[in-house]
Amino acid sequence: MLVRFWGTRGSLPVAQRAATTEAKIVGALLKASGRSFDDEMAARQFVRDELSFAEAHTYGGATTCVEIDDVAESFFICDMGSGLREFGIDAFRRIAGGHNRTYNFFMSHLHWDHIMGFPFFGPAFDPGAKIIIHSGHSDTEQALRRQQEEISFPVPFDWLRASFEFKTLTPGNTYQIDGVDVELMPQDHSHGSYAWKFRNDGKTTVFSTDAEHRLGDDKDKEAFEKFFTGADVVICDTMYSLAESITMKADWGHSSNVMAVNLCHGANAKKLVLFHHEPTSSDLDIERMHEETIRYEQLNRRGANPLEIVCSYDSLELTV
Repeated sequence: MLVRFWGTRGSLPVAQRAATTEAKIVGALLKASGRSFDDEMAARQFVRDELSFAEAHTYGGATTCVEIDDVAESFFICDMGSGLREFGIDAFRRIAGGHNRTYNFFMSHLHWDHIMGFPFFGPAFDPGAKIIIHSGHSDTEQALRRQQEEISFPVPFDWLRASFEFKTLTPGNTYQIDGVDVELMPQDHSHGSYAWKFRNDGKTTVFSTDAEHRLGDDKDKEAFEKFFTGADVVICDTMYSLAESITMKADWGHSSNVMAVNLCHGANAKKLVLFHHEPTSSDLDIERMHEETIRYEQLNRRGANPLEIVCSYDSLELTV
């Protein structure tokens, strides 16, 4: 099982400003302290060894889109945020190499940041493609059609050439989809949201974004610890700090890094992926939260097995 992250931001896509890129270059030059490099490889080695991720790279700005690969002949994609455009481009490359042209989508919910990439999804115009959209919402087709109405977008949904199938799935059931065991679970978020669990070949990945987990909500804690139990990877909504999530951003439908660690500890999960980054957070802000989350996990670890903490970024690939 391979997890690819095509979009990791929440709420709306963001891009680096010119001044931010300049600041990264200046910081790198200062750290280089006037040294010279014999070749490109030596310069790259300096970047890898002596600069932090935030100093040398970016976490990216595309909204939610995650691919679960190496589990079936078809494509498995979670959500249709702006990262879906890049996935579509890469899918054409793989199709040219003989990949199956069936796309299984699994929707957390239908807010705009999670469907906005679909009008730019190239394979939707492929008459040989089959697109199956799995959701806990019965109004998924309505949402996708509505964002392509003439007042909002110049290309109507009916101009798409792929074949479409919309399936509304029921929480509590296990579905076999192209040989993969798939489950969904409702989450606390405006208009409802769903977590997804994928099990294949003894490996389990959970995709759980846009969910609010509150301190002291024992019923929610018990339910999600059960859903996350033994997962190899849990991709979790960590948009806010704990302080933000219980004060000025309470009831906004998102959770914190602290609650994600607590749930994964209770579930004995192996790896937590911080996800759905706040759009106003800089790369340094996100890196700082990652570091703070690692420290919190170490201080609150249960048992001998550590919970690995990974911070997602656009283009990250994780082997499960």
